[in-house]
Amino acid sequence: MKPPADQRPYRPGVGIMLLNAAGLVFVAQRIDQVAEAWQMPQGGIDAGEDARMAALRELKEEIGTDRVEVLAESQDWITYDLPAELADKVWRGKYRGQKQKWFAMRFLGQDRDIRIDTAEPEFNAWKWVPAAALPELIVPFKRDSYAAVVSAFRHLLAESRTA
Repeated sequence: MKPPADQRPYRPGVGIMLLNAAGLVFVAQRIDQVAEAWQMPQGGIDAGEDARMAALRELKEEIGTDRVEVLAESQDWITYDLPAELADKVWRGKYRGQKQKWFAMRFLGQDRDIRIDTAEPEFNAWKWVPAAALPELIVPFKRDSYAAVVSAFRHLLAESRTA
């Protein structure tokens, strides 16, 4: 029998706030959702990987490119809990949610370099948005974590607008 969700560990993962030259943030629409569910690239850390390696791998797997420059890493792990109706379904009920190291990265390619039609597609659409729009685009249970990401990288967002 599984322990209650709030007694399970967090799944270690990474997330990427990918910024274009205009200071906008990359988000993509999940292919496995009926509702509109946009997110930044993210995923788990595999055995033998450090967080930076995992972030670059996830970026390549999810959007088909790693033409980036790493600008910053979040000082802390940022967590979110799955809602009760998902806790026993996602990751076979092993985790309560995720703890993620986030990376701010500058996209060095052209929009045509982004290819969401990867070998195992996770997204069916993508766009660049202002960082302030992120909380309204994301599923409700991740909103606090996305606000923490924006706060962690706020200094880079301001630099992007003036660069």
